[in-house]
Amino acid sequence: MKKKQMSKKDIKNSENRKKKKKKNTWKKVILLVLLVLLVAGGVFAYKVQQNGGGTSGMLATVLNTKKDLSEIKVLLLGISTDQDNVELTDTIIVASYNPNTQKATLLSIPRDTYTGKNTARATAYEKINALYGRKHRPDETLKAVNDITGLGIEYYVVVKTEALIKLVDVIGGVTFNVPIDMDYDDTSQDLHIHLKAGEQLLDGDKAEQLVRFRHSNPDKYGRMTSYPAEYGDNDIGRMRTQREFIMQVVKQTAKPENIFKLGEILDVAKENVLTNIDFNVAKDYIPYIVEFNTENILTETLPGDVPSLNKTNNVSIFVYDKAKTKTLVQELFYDRDIVETEGTEEGAENTTTSDETTSSSTSKTDVTIEVLNGSGSASNLQKVVNQLQGAGYKVTRTGSTNTTAKTTIVNKKNVKETLLKNMKDVIGTAIIETSESSSSKVDVTIIVGKDY
Repeated sequence: MKKKQMSKKDIKNSENRKKKKKKNTWKKVILLVLLVLLVAGGVFAYKVQQNGGGTSGMLATVLNTKKDLSEIKVLLLGISTDQDNVELTDTIIVASYNPNTQKATLLSIPRDTYTGKNTARATAYEKINALYGRKHRPDETLKAVNDITGLGIEYYVVVKTEALIKLVDVIGGVTFNVPIDMDYDDTSQDLHIHLKAGEQLLDGDKAEQLVRFRHSNPDKYGRMTSYPAEYGDNDIGRMRTQREFIMQVVKQTAKPENIFKLGEILDVAKENVLTNIDFNVAKDYIPYIVEFNTENILTETLPGDVPSLNKTNNVSIFVYDKAKTKTLVQELFYDRDIVETEGTEEGAENTTTSDETTSSSTSKTDVTIEVLNGSGSASNLQKVVNQLQGAGYKVTRTGSTNTTAKTTIVNKKNVKETLLKNMKDVIGTAIIETSESSSSKVDVTIIVGKDY
């Protein structure tokens, strides 16, 4: 049978139907893609919100970071090379950062700190700044700092001078108020420092000049000037400038626009930084650091003095004061996050019934509780304290922490589970966690969250 030939009209209609079908197919594909993107975007936005929202929430989601982080302590060593090509630590700083309270501490260790046993027979090799140069082993300096402070620091970061120069240039310079005119030249190290006092934008080269300055060139009478006494003379002044400059570098590096320079920053770190901090540990702190306020940094210098040369074998050394150091370390690293509340231990009316207290009142009064406010509402802190005291518990400390979603009861000293559950019932909402610490001054820490 002869096949019927299609007319031009039929062919055109057939082509139009195919085009329409193809167009409808593409519409379906586009709609499906949009739907997938909307769902994925919604899930991502939800996770960002769950992680605290904003830049930090976005980073926490992208990096898949952990929550409930503990304070981290790090030894920072700034390395430069002297005229004999020996690497010395010009900068020695103990840094701590607590993501829960958003507070940090910088403790400078004078580079001439004596680490030997007998000051009368002191040698330059026993200064703390010489320990790294012996074998390029930061763990020796770390051990010496731990012996001095008793902090048990695990991590170190060794930063070469080149790293500071490149980092400052990568982030577009750092605005800083140079405290005094600085003029110094050392041809043996090819070091030339010429800066005018006042606020200015420092590039990498000027940043190096700033942190390495200690005193000026001698005048025609051979006298050298340094920082004024009220600022901190010589090394004390330099350490203060270094700490304040580090604060500004952190602040300006953490600007949102520098997130897009993260690759360059990491490249600088890979080439010029030696550390034992695993990236998987470091990345968890990134979302918190971008929200960090440098006004929360507390800075100090190791206490001690410089004995006369006739008592130290003609070697200029710094001898730290053991008693004052112990007190300072306690204040800086252990007590600063706690705000004592007067009248929380006594005077509260016990509103529990006799049935409630017969079996557990003794245990309740034995438990010491610290309450930290992370709810964003000042009144919530006192409400929780009143509830706990009314139930027969002893609240010995109160303070604040960064905003957190969930109210949490943290068992620090092996408190009975029945008591922890009772605290939860008293407050009305909470999750219970265990994080035992022999050094904790309280048995239980309660963090009041936004869900309270």
